[in-house]
Amino acid sequence: MASQPTFSFAKPAVPETGVAVLFVDGDNSFGPIGRQMLETSGGTLGRALTAAAFKGKAQSMLDVVAPAGLAADRVLVVGLGGLDAFDAAAALKLGGVLMGKVKEMKAAAVTVVLERPDGAAFEPALAAEIALGMRLRSYDWDKHKTKKKDDPAPAAAVTFAIEESGKAKKLWAGLSEVAAGVELARDLVNEAPNILGPVEFADAAKALEAQGLEVEILTDKDMKKLGMGALLGVAQGSERPARLAIMKWNGGKAKDKPLVFVGKGVVFDTGGISIKPASGMEDMKGDMGGAAAVIGLMRALGGRKAAVNAIGILGLVENMPDGAAQRPGDIVTSMSGQTIEIINTDAEGRLVLADALWYAQERFKPVFMIDLATLTGACMVALGTQHAGLFSNDDALSEKLASAGLASGEKVWRLPLGPEYDKMIDSRFADMKNTGGRYGGAITAAQFLKRFVNDTPWAHLDVAGTAMASADTEINRSWGSGFGVRLLDRLVRDHYEG
Repeated sequence: MASQPTFSFAKPAVPETGVAVLFVDGDNSFGPIGRQMLETSGGTLGRALTAAAFKGKAQSMLDVVAPAGLAADRVLVVGLGGLDAFDAAAALKLGGVLMGKVKEMKAAAVTVVLERPDGAAFEPALAAEIALGMRLRSYDWDKHKTKKKDDPAPAAAVTFAIEESGKAKKLWAGLSEVAAGVELARDLVNEAPNILGPVEFADAAKALEAQGLEVEILTDKDMKKLGMGALLGVAQGSERPARLAIMKWNGGKAKDKPLVFVGKGVVFDTGGISIKPASGMEDMKGDMGGAAAVIGLMRALGGRKAAVNAIGILGLVENMPDGAAQRPGDIVTSMSGQTIEIINTDAEGRLVLADALWYAQERFKPVFMIDLATLTGACMVALGTQHAGLFSNDDALSEKLASAGLASGEKVWRLPLGPEYDKMIDSRFADMKNTGGRYGGAITAAQFLKRFVNDTPWAHLDVAGTAMASADTEINRSWGSGFGVRLLDRLVRDHYEG
């Protein structure tokens, strides 16, 4: 895979080598160092701005090569637009756009001069967000390509010149661990399904012990003893055995109840006997995007030593259609004792989550449970690729998730639950059926999950449209997005630490 950029922080000074990045506002006003370089260039920079009709619009850039009078090889003038609108979200996106340009230029050394044209101090938190945007945009999955580019871009060494360099460095130390969590999630979603099975995914969870997590892996035999007939029913058509990974981060007080995050980890989904169409089935290697987000989150919490007790649970299976596979019409018994009629074997993720959620609330008595799953095409039809669907039995938790979504840029949109929808999954032959039909498909899937959480505060995030094959953004050009890691880390940071 492509080499990552390195980031360092230093006091402001005129860049002496490589690419110098200078910020201007909507009026093309520079900060002190920018004004000094403008003067030293003998008018070269000023003429370049005029000739290009540059207006300092947000995310606009002007590349000036070998400017006269300056030691830097190039000066990249970057527009901030209106300074009042330059917040954390804008800084994150700007970092992504900036890294896109750095990669295009194949720059080896970059100095980003962080100063505001209005003379106010540049906030260290915004500096860290720019670095995060640059790191996330630098991600490139090329693990299995034997023929690399003839002239690949070097790993850029990026220096942020900022007055409060120590504070910015400390903030980045935490965010860099979040970036590592996103990258882990992307790696797993992007990986080929013949390489990443349930056992290999469980091994990836076990590797987090290096970050200080406690990791427990339940085998299919363990789950059979626990009565997890719903989860194991999905796995029975595959030669690959199921796994349940339990990752614990104990960063809070011993008496504090944990936060629990549960991920759907269907490593490949053929649909089972209710087999999917061949076109696009290769994308079903990403049907473990929810589990990828949870393992990425736990990597982030452990890496940054979050002051919280958290547990991540991954239900890991493969859904295949061999002679042992479950059939439409089968009835399985979940860990809860509730029976489920299988109407469609392609509605499998909710069966995996049913047992995982029941296990989580029964064993850990958590503050809340949040599950993430690439669960329904219906959610994609409703919300596209810009929002994850949010369903919950708790208004306060929903509001916190919505707030974290806006702050992180990983947005959620709440959809309804209700007894009228719940009736749609009642079965003639069992306690419930695993699909309520075409209409309200994302809602009835959530209603199904709600039957396995009891009174525990719970939220379900349907990330079918956001975890894989989502639209390119300023901070991501990868097929696997890692959606959910930053959202949930922000939720924890803002509401449950300290």
